[in-house]
Amino acid sequence: MGLKLPSVEVPHATTIAVALLASLATASSIFAVQHYSKQSRIRRIKDEISRSHSFSKLDEPSHSAPVARGGKKPAPVLAEHLIREQLARNYAFLGEEGVAKVRSAFVIVVGLGGVGSHAAHMLLRSGVQRLRLIDFDQVSLSSLNRHAVATQADVGTSKSGCLERHFNEIAPHVQIDARNELFNIDAAEELLSGNPDYVLDCIDNLNTKMDLIKYCKDHKIRIISSMGAGAKADSSRIQIADISETFEDPLARATRRGLKLKGVESGVPVVYSTEKPGSVKLLPLEEDKVHEAEEYSALPDFRVRILPVLGTLPALFGNCLASYVITELAEWPTEPLAIKLREKTYARLHRDLVNREKDGHRGSGGSLALNTSDVGYIFEEIWRGRSALSGTFDKLQLVRWDTSQPATFQNVVCLTRAEAEKHEKIPANKLSEHYSAEFIEFVESRFLEERRLNKWR
Repeated sequence: MGLKLPSVEVPHATTIAVALLASLATASSIFAVQHYSKQSRIRRIKDEISRSHSFSKLDEPSHSAPVARGGKKPAPVLAEHLIREQLARNYAFLGEEGVAKVRSAFVIVVGLGGVGSHAAHMLLRSGVQRLRLIDFDQVSLSSLNRHAVATQADVGTSKSGCLERHFNEIAPHVQIDARNELFNIDAAEELLSGNPDYVLDCIDNLNTKMDLIKYCKDHKIRIISSMGAGAKADSSRIQIADISETFEDPLARATRRGLKLKGVESGVPVVYSTEKPGSVKLLPLEEDKVHEAEEYSALPDFRVRILPVLGTLPALFGNCLASYVITELAEWPTEPLAIKLREKTYARLHRDLVNREKDGHRGSGGSLALNTSDVGYIFEEIWRGRSALSGTFDKLQLVRWDTSQPATFQNVVCLTRAEAEKHEKIPANKLSEHYSAEFIEFVESRFLEERRLNKWR
């Protein structure tokens, strides 16, 4: 008989270790190939961009390279596929038609400080290919805490020229019309010429701001305005609303009142903050400069004292402006909330709804499955803080839509007090006799939206 060798079993842990090492080796190889491919692609794109810029210096100006004001050198002709690569994420988000509308737009930004520089910067990066940038001021060392692109090397140069230089490095194919000029009503016709698709008001001087808004309203130019970003710190309080719906913001209040005297009461979207004015105030003028204050002002009638600014807030204001304009140009639907974080309002709406249920509303037995947080969600996210029927913001209530069914996320509608009283007298099966088919369809569409959104709550 031959010798029988004992069988050797490989421990289970060793088998797992071998498998893991093999997997890691495979994964490493895949990542290495991907990294090499990515780096090779980046090098090819950089080389192509470099060649494109070199060729553009030799080429004659063409119809695709518009000549800027004052005989400036036309924008370089960059290959279309490179522009599309740069805007790839925007194409994925807004679609072909949306980005095409953004790229064909002409936008003017007036005021290029903390707010305006960030707004213009993101308009550029988002594909707007014609930008006019207007500001009379220079970059200072103290403005570097909030400016979008300025560096220490830019200190002492014009804000418009600073943006133009940096923008040409970011998107050299974009036509930049930089105007180192002061906006005033006498220069409005020239500075706002060319049929702009949008004007962004980023001015911090009240009278000039009102003149710009009034001019745009009179000439049917779409405009969005920035209110006060100075002395603010709470980014969660930034809002977009019509000027008539603003509150808590001192600059918004002054602008609203001034525009009303000029005959403009609404129709001007603004970015503002509901943060209550705190202890941060204008810095006092140094004692030895009080009697010569006018000499320290950049321009006559411009304030000399400085309002402290936390640089993040102007940046957020500017990005809000740019985002609003981009989505408007692309016709991407958004419905900004006029006001949010209104805890007292939510508590009052909840209390009123509870009282309606306690009154034995349609056999409810006085129970309500919705808490204050739920009511705030329904009020803001579903009904945008306004009456579903009239669109007004005054004296609002939450009531059941179908009065025979319980009050739930998909059966509560926002109406004014007068509208709610009439609505509660309508039998559940008679809604179509009292409301138009369009309104009923609108309400049902909001309930359908709620079903989609509720899973994310």
